[in-house]
Amino acid sequence: MARSRARQQPPRPTPPGSLPAVSTNAAGIDVGAMAHFVAVPAGRDAEPVREFGPFTNDLYRLAEWLQACGIETVALESTGVDWIPLFQVLEERGFEVKLVDAHQLKRVPGRKSDVLDCQWLQQLHTFGLLAGAFRPDDQICVLRSYMRQRAMLAQYAGQHVQHMQKALVQMNLQLQVVLDDITGATGLKIIRAVLAGERDPHRLAALRHGKCKHSEATIAEALRGDWREEHLFALEQAVELVEAYQAKIAACDARIQAHLQRFEDRGTGAPPPPGPKPRADRHDLSFDATAELYRCTGVDLTAIDGLQAHTVLKILSEIGLDMTPWPTAKHFGAWLGLAPNNRVSGGKILSRRTTPTANRAATAFRVAAQSLHRSKSALGAFLRRKAAHLGMPKAITATAYKLARILYAMLTTGSEYVDLGQDAYERAYTARVVRRLSRRASELGYTLVKHDSPHAVAPSA
Repeated sequence: MARSRARQQPPRPTPPGSLPAVSTNAAGIDVGAMAHFVAVPAGRDAEPVREFGPFTNDLYRLAEWLQACGIETVALESTGVDWIPLFQVLEERGFEVKLVDAHQLKRVPGRKSDVLDCQWLQQLHTFGLLAGAFRPDDQICVLRSYMRQRAMLAQYAGQHVQHMQKALVQMNLQLQVVLDDITGATGLKIIRAVLAGERDPHRLAALRHGKCKHSEATIAEALRGDWREEHLFALEQAVELVEAYQAKIAACDARIQAHLQRFEDRGTGAPPPPGPKPRADRHDLSFDATAELYRCTGVDLTAIDGLQAHTVLKILSEIGLDMTPWPTAKHFGAWLGLAPNNRVSGGKILSRRTTPTANRAATAFRVAAQSLHRSKSALGAFLRRKAAHLGMPKAITATAYKLARILYAMLTTGSEYVDLGQDAYERAYTARVVRRLSRRASELGYTLVKHDSPHAVAPSA
C-alpha cells in the first residue's frame, strides 16, 4: 500500500535553477543613497556586477553600460525617493523599468547568503517572478507632484491654525466655542482686529458675519480674556505663517490649472455647470476644476455623490486617466485595498478583511464615502444600511469600494452617472429581499403572501 501511494504522489517541483527564463536580457539594480549596485547576466561583461555613484553623470554611465550589455528590461528595488532620478534616466534611454516593492522581495524564499541584492533581483526578474509597481505616465506624475505638494502645504497650514487656536485659548479667548472655524470670515476679522490693538469685546463682536449662529452678545462674552504679550506674539506669528502657506497654496493652484490645460481635450459636449464657488476659509481649489476635469476625462466625475472636484483631482493624480492596467473594476478595487480579501481554506471563508494599504487614492475614496452619512442619495442609503449591519468603519470601506467601481466604469465606458435617490434604492433593496425570501420559502414548500401584518406566510397547495 505504501508503494502504491508513493507512485500516485505528484512529481516534485522543478528546482528554481531550471526554471525557463522569461527575459534573458534582464538586469537588477539595488538602489541606494550613496551608490547603486547593478547586476547583468553572466557572460555579458567581464565584471557582471558593478557599482555606480548617485550623480547624474554616473547614472548616464550606468545606462550606457546596460546598453552595451544588451539589456532590455531592468528591475529596481523601490526604497525612499532615491530611485526616481535613475528611473527617469533609464526610461528616457528606452529601457523597460519595473519598480519592485522591497516587501515583495522578502516574501520570495530561496535566496542564498552569498548573493548580492542586485544579483537576486536580476535572477528573479529573469524568471519573471517580479511584479512591477504601478506608475502612471509622466503627465500624470507631474500633476501628482503638484497635488502632493499642495496637500503638504495645506497640512502645514493646518498645524499653524492649531497654533492660533492654542494662543487664543491661553488668553482665554474662547473663539472656537462660538465659531465653527476660526479661519472663516468672522474669525479672521476678529483676530486681525485683536492684533491691530482692539480690546473691546463688543467692538470685536460687532465684526461677526450676519450668518453666524451665535449672537453678538454671546461672542462678546467669549472675547473677554487675558491679553498677555507673549501669547499675542505667538498668535501674530501663527497668523502670518497661515497666510504665507495660503499664498503658496494659491501658487500651486495656478500651476495645477496651467498643467490641466495641457491635457488632451476629451470633452464630447457642453461642459457641466460650474461647481460652487470655493470658500475662502477652506483649503479648497482657488479655481473651478469641474470644467477642466470634464475636458480631460470626457465625463462629469463630480456628478458622483461625495466626489467634489478637489477629491476627483486628487484621485486622478494617483491613478491617471488610463484604466487598462486593471482588467476589471474588481482588480482596481483590490489594488486600492478596498475590495474584500477573502481567505479561504477547505471551502470555508476565514476572513474578508481588506489588505492594509497607504494608497492615497483609497484614502480619498474613504473620505468621500464618509461624507455621505447624511446624503439622501442612493449611495447615502447604501452607507447607512451597511453601517446598521456591519458598523460604520466597514460601511465606509464598502461605500468607498462602490465609489471606486463607479469611477472605473465611467472612465472605461464614458457613461454618465445618474443618482436614483434613496427612495429608489430602498425600493430596489426591498424587492431584492422579497425575491430572496420568496425563493427560500418555495424551497421549503411555502408561498410568500403579501399581507398587512408582517411575516405572513401561507403554506403552498
